[in-house]
Amino acid sequence: MVTEIFASMVFDDATMEARLPRQTYKALQKTIKDGRHLDLDVANVVANAMKDWAIEKGATHYTHWFQPMTGVTAEKHDSFISPKDGGKVIMEFSGKELIQGEPDASSFPSGGLRATFEARGYTAWDATSYAFIKDGVLCIPTVFCSYGGEALDQKTALLRSMEAINTQALRVLRLFGNEDVTSVKTTVGPEQEYFLIDKSVYDRRKDLIYTGRTLFGARSPKGQELDDHYFGTIKPRVAAFMKELNDELWKLGVLAKTEHNEVAPAQHEMAPIFTTTNISADHNQLTMELMQKVAKRHDMVCLLHEKPFAGVNGSGKHNNWSISTNTGVNLLEPGATPYENAQFLLFLCAVIKAVDEYQDLLRISVASAGNDHRLGANEAPPAIVSMFLGTELSEVLEAIEHDTPYDGREKELLRIGVHTLPKLPKDSTDRNRTSPFAFTGNKFEFRMLGSSESISCCNVMLNTAVAEELKQFADALEGAENFEGALHDLIQKVIREHKRIIFNGDGYDESWVHEAEKRGLLNLKTTPDALAHMLDPKNVALLSSHHVYSETELRARHEVKLENYSKIIHIEALTMLDMVNKDIFPAMSAYSADLAAAVKEKSAISADLDCSYETDTLRSICALLGEAHRAVKKLEEDLTDARSISGNEALAEFYKSTILADMRSLRIAADEMESIASAKRWPYPSYGEILFSVK
Repeated sequence: MVTEIFASMVFDDATMEARLPRQTYKALQKTIKDGRHLDLDVANVVANAMKDWAIEKGATHYTHWFQPMTGVTAEKHDSFISPKDGGKVIMEFSGKELIQGEPDASSFPSGGLRATFEARGYTAWDATSYAFIKDGVLCIPTVFCSYGGEALDQKTALLRSMEAINTQALRVLRLFGNEDVTSVKTTVGPEQEYFLIDKSVYDRRKDLIYTGRTLFGARSPKGQELDDHYFGTIKPRVAAFMKELNDELWKLGVLAKTEHNEVAPAQHEMAPIFTTTNISADHNQLTMELMQKVAKRHDMVCLLHEKPFAGVNGSGKHNNWSISTNTGVNLLEPGATPYENAQFLLFLCAVIKAVDEYQDLLRISVASAGNDHRLGANEAPPAIVSMFLGTELSEVLEAIEHDTPYDGREKELLRIGVHTLPKLPKDSTDRNRTSPFAFTGNKFEFRMLGSSESISCCNVMLNTAVAEELKQFADALEGAENFEGALHDLIQKVIREHKRIIFNGDGYDESWVHEAEKRGLLNLKTTPDALAHMLDPKNVALLSSHHVYSETELRARHEVKLENYSKIIHIEALTMLDMVNKDIFPAMSAYSADLAAAVKEKSAISADLDCSYETDTLRSICALLGEAHRAVKKLEEDLTDARSISGNEALAEFYKSTILADMRSLRIAADEMESIASAKRWPYPSYGEILFSVK
């Protein structure tokens, strides 16, 4: 039964209440609520109860589970055993071990925050995220920082950004006379897209093994043209995978809710129910890890790359984001009273202003070498950040902006804080799948995030940007003599100055690119283009003023992102060379020799025998071999030149403009060879074999 297994491997609130002394439980909850450090005496009691529970569940080790700037999770396992007199052992776990760990930090990306020889780093328990058992190990979710206190992970900044928006949102709520709310949290439900392919074909593709995507591959005779995969019947092997995945996720308290086939062959999606953002980030990391583990048990491989196959749909991770109070109110849902609606409009305007003023940061938060292949293609939002609000809500804002009657209210003039807004049901307008940032009734769906990335960074930027706008609103309104009048003027001003970011049309249409340029919106097509804005003064000021990133921490992340971009493309380029030089060239050279021998043999029998197939194919293969060989030489030369380039920005730009162009030239020649070569001679499984490998 789902109800019996759900969260069975989680040391959650119910388990804590049942296993901890009443005073300890209350002290722990107060610590979590107030965001304070856990008292050591309390920690010792919690640690002992956690250890006993974990051992009962079969755990023998514990780990501080953290999320370094690599994009994946990290863990170091320590056993509970301690020596005892007489050669015996006892099982121990102290409060100190619960609160703080000390993993070696020297081998994790730091962006210059520390020297390589400086090994000391610390992990500290994030008590707001429950401990859980995975593979017989008690996992304690933690933050990760350097000896000097600088954040080396994804979670620290996320928690800081959540505190920032909590502080400013409470100020705004107090303006509306709301004294009951004591905390405001952002909530997220990330939709995870992925591919499943048979392990036997994966094992024969060096590019998938080394890079996560196919670097070569001619189009399959059938792709997604018929739209027959989307929401189609789920194949038995995939269904079995999904069932086991759900079971494993539910044990860990992950609210896995929806699963279906996505657009491309072999592509699927899993969506969870909303939960608090830091917990959702933890859960999504677990989801990606378990997808890959469970797939292997079914002789399949789960591909999380944003664009594993050229010419078919890529994979994203839609970040469904909202703001909620501890009293259960969604602040992005219009209410039933004038003040509730005025409050909604103010929070909505904060988001509109944030997305407009910090569109560069939102683009930066989803920038990666993998996502560059997806953004702007005809299956993903464009690289231009814009907002979709729907017809009805847009008309409400337009009426407020111009002080004109709203048609939906029988030509009544809307006054904020006086009139009730028209009901805005979740389905009051059609969805816009082309919008990067779409309002969907009571939340925003940020659709630009890549499938392999952590959700932390985009939520850090979103939380902090909205926090800044709420701060500005609170500063302006707290001293207002006429609150309703000031509120009306403020909302009206925001709409007028930031409506350029609102676009309800087709984001895939080329005309939108020109329209966006006229509006002054940014079109940051690649990761280097986006990262060039990361250290803009306004961005540094935003993140440092809310204590989310110090300037030093931000510069470090800038370096890490640039380094990562260049390294990924470098690995891809070397993999291409390895595949071509060791496999494709020898195979096609042998194939051309076979064709030449066939022409010679046929001609020897009779000059009248038609050798046009062999001759034409031979000419094409030889021409393409020459083209590919020249492309290989160019790529090799440019990779050598890359070694002499100093500075991460210059190097990233070189890989973007030169190395990627070389790789495209090589791929074009190789893919054309594959399309005319004998299937027996081509050294790698084709796109058709891969995409339709799971029967």
